[in-house]
Amino acid sequence: MSDTRLARMLHVLVHMHLLGGSETSEVIARMLNTNPVVVRRTMGLLREAGLVASAGGRSGGWSLARPAGDITMLDVHQALNAQLFAISPSSDHPNCPVEGTVNHLIEHAMAKAEKSLVDELRRVSVLDLAKRHGGGNTVMSG
Repeated sequence: MSDTRLARMLHVLVHMHLLGGSETSEVIARMLNTNPVVVRRTMGLLREAGLVASAGGRSGGWSLARPAGDITMLDVHQALNAQLFAISPSSDHPNCPVEGTVNHLIEHAMAKAEKSLVDELRRVSVLDLAKRHGGGNTVMSG
């Protein structure tokens, strides 16, 4: 199964940065073709991590809690508690030396891949993503 929350939340955060204000759960939900309850739950994880803030009431909504240049892709990933990869070693035959060798090599390869991905996610901020977009159409429509 794929987990698209990182891409979707980065999409939202870039729009929020480009628009410079706050957005309601309903507007974000329309942009993501999902339910506002799902948006509130997911944005709540980002709020707990200090990445976004929320305000209630008529003019309320979600806004960036830090400058876009201070929010990295890794920050968002960690806030979502998402697993990087779905590959796991096997534990069907714990005493089998072949399974042990396979597991060791899988774990080694996964550790290298995870380090590389984490390093890349750490290097790119929401501001970097916005700059790569070019700043054209910023409407929260997708």
